Amino acid sequence: MKKTIVTWSKRIGWFLAILLITANLFILLSGRLYLYKGVYMTYLHGESGPTIYDLDKFPVDTILAAQKSRPWAEKDLMEFSKADLDYMRFWKTSSFMVIHNDSVVAETYFNDHVPQTVSNSFSAAKTVVALLIGIALDEGKIKSLDEPLWHYLPKFKENNREKITIRHLLWMSSGLDWSESGTNPLSDNSESYYGWELWGLVHQQQQEYAPGVRFNYQSGNTQLLGYVLEKATGEKLGSYASRKLWQPLGAESTAFWSLDKLNGDPKAFCCLYSTTRDFARLGLIFTHHGNVNGKQIVSKSFLDEMVQNPTLTTDEGVPNTRYGLHVWTYVSKGHRVVYYRGMKGQYVITVPEENLIIVRTGSKRAPNVKVPKNPLHLSKAEQAMLDHPEDLFRYLAIGRRIAGESSKRK
Repeated sequence: MKKTIVTWSKRIGWFLAILLITANLFILLSGRLYLYKGVYMTYLHGESGPTIYDLDKFPVDTILAAQKSRPWAEKDLMEFSKADLDYMRFWKTSSFMVIHNDSVVAETYFNDHVPQTVSNSFSAAKTVVALLIGIALDEGKIKSLDEPLWHYLPKFKENNREKITIRHLLWMSSGLDWSESGTNPLSDNSESYYGWELWGLVHQQQQEYAPGVRFNYQSGNTQLLGYVLEKATGEKLGSYASRKLWQPLGAESTAFWSLDKLNGDPKAFCCLYSTTRDFARLGLIFTHHGNVNGKQIVSKSFLDEMVQNPTLTTDEGVPNTRYGLHVWTYVSKGHRVVYYRGMKGQYVITVPEENLIIVRTGSKRAPNVKVPKNPLHLSKAEQAMLDHPEDLFRYLAIGRRIAGESSKRK
């Protein structure tokens, strides 16, 4: 019996050794050295992937707060129901905040997350990049959304990529071959998060199909927009965001944008770190049509265009009703809902007609509404729900109920 155990132990040891050698050979031969960094930053730290608290794992660019910050006004804070709190805990919520008529009416934090904690926006940062594009357009630093990408990144005049425009990138319809995945360690997303050469990664994308035809969500599009901004403004992304957004919005705390390496390029597609209360200020841009604290931060005309759904086909073969210029949209009770969204349930949800902002940060998101085999047989209302996370609707309902109860207290 003892001999059998020793034999099996040796076999398992040899198997693990061969597996380790094979994995290392694959990494070295494929050039995917970022996988070493990814394993170190996740599994060796007790994590299975990126977290909302990865700030100290990467170099960062600083987004300075306003010299004269504007603390939020507060009404008598409402309490969340036990059912709501249980739902939030189930999806690993770290903070939840409701703002109605420019006043905080409810706010709660979980575990070690407190009002001063900064956490990762993940892809909610994509909408921030779009707003900065709008500001650069307003300033004339970008001439038109229909300018070719190669005007700013000349390499895109090569390999049949010359027809891609800034608008195509904002629509997520560039037709490039970026591999989008939040779980596949071999995807472009993983390399862009853990790697150290974003410039080279996005420039090696090839044209897969014609631009401006199909909605295909790709983080590489946003990264290219980040480079467009830096070329157009002659300024680093974090500095431009500080001057044109964070400070005019009256942000109370310094924010941070992760870089691919020390003094490197910002991860424009994700990784903007901020407090919950300052994330909420981003909602003011939509509820106030771009005019915040007496200043028109971004033009109303750009925001109006931003929330319109372009005539594109989605992967499910239904008309695009969910995405505008780098922002998610949904119509509920006849009112347009406009929201920022990150992969672990980072939301800044706005309902401009109701002057309502809902902010949720956390580490887990509900699955997206499932797509049936024949989506075209759905009603327009049902089609509109496709690809929106199921928890979005619950958070929206919570925020609306809290706002309604708060208004009754007048």
